[in-house]
Amino acid sequence: MRTLRLILAVAVSAVAVLATVRLVAPADGDPGVRRQLAHLRSSLESGAAEDAQKLFPEGYFFSYVLYGLAAVDVGRLDDARWALTRLESDAGRAPFTGDMPLRYGVFYRGWVNWLRGGILLHQPEAARDATQLRAFENDSAEIAAAFDAAPTPFLPSYPGQAWPVDSTVAIASLRLHDKLLTPAYDITAIRWLANAEARLDPATQLLPHTADADTGEPTSGAQGTSQSIINRFLPEIDPEFARQQYSRFRNSFLAAPLGLGPTVREHPVGVDGPANVDSGPLVLGVSLSATAVTIGAAKANGDETLADGLARFGEVAGVPIYTPGEKRYAFGAAPIGDAFLAWSKSARPWVGVASAPPPRVLSRWWQVPLLTLFLAVGLAPWLVGAGLRRRREHLA
Repeated sequence: MRTLRLILAVAVSAVAVLATVRLVAPADGDPGVRRQLAHLRSSLESGAAEDAQKLFPEGYFFSYVLYGLAAVDVGRLDDARWALTRLESDAGRAPFTGDMPLRYGVFYRGWVNWLRGGILLHQPEAARDATQLRAFENDSAEIAAAFDAAPTPFLPSYPGQAWPVDSTVAIASLRLHDKLLTPAYDITAIRWLANAEARLDPATQLLPHTADADTGEPTSGAQGTSQSIINRFLPEIDPEFARQQYSRFRNSFLAAPLGLGPTVREHPVGVDGPANVDSGPLVLGVSLSATAVTIGAAKANGDETLADGLARFGEVAGVPIYTPGEKRYAFGAAPIGDAFLAWSKSARPWVGVASAPPPRVLSRWWQVPLLTLFLAVGLAPWLVGAGLRRRREHLA
């Protein structure tokens, strides 16, 4: 019995020490992302995207597009092109059918255009594939025409359903076009900004989570899962609007429940609401998916202290496992979660320059409550054991 208690005490203390090291050590950045991509490649080849599709409608698509975008960021363009071919397949397009102003909807067209443009941007001009270049030009023209003709800034992603985050990605892809090729869509982007600002969520003054597909008027308030992506892309569209929106997002959604933060809520501070397929289960209102994606949003907005804090917190909460050449979170149980993290940790601007740091930074003391908790957990089995020994000695 004493041997079992000793083994348990050593194990608990080892876990506490490991958590402490991961919390205080810098996150592993691009080298860690490359190890994640190695894990994701093998997972995708083993059917991870098809498994994710069973969980939510964009599971297959997100598995490949996030893998491809992270691969672009760390210079693995062959991997990015491999992902793009999967998105351009029948399986990639399958969920996005029906009658919409933009064929396959703005979700599919915007993300694909962004990925294709990113691949082209990171290639020498002489090495760019002519077919992909034409596709990027044609898709950009069709996306811009759809926005120009619409009475709403938020095009449908599915028939009769619009999410402003998806239109944000598509507009960013037009900005990417104008950086990469002859500028053509500045007026489209300016008009979109004006129309989007006229349809903000009244409660938070942020872009809403959902909107009426015909008018663009908000049909639900801002939510963390979409805000984390919106604020990743807004700096690519308009730096001033991005600064305003990011500041509001940070004020409304950043939280430290029980003092053990930083984390990102699915609903604004002070508002309780249900979980959804994108947020995953909510713990004290916190969405783990929104928290992970906000790493990239913080980096895009120059908020390096928050990005670093969220990344370090993720190294503890995500339980990363290292194997030769690979890294996976949550014991590898959810590869799509690894894809979101890899895309977030590799974030860097494609169109603009890195934003100036926001006026508020994450306190240097945010780790103290967690470190105190880890110390208490590490010492607890030894203190309990000492108490038991004293009790036995007293009874003897």
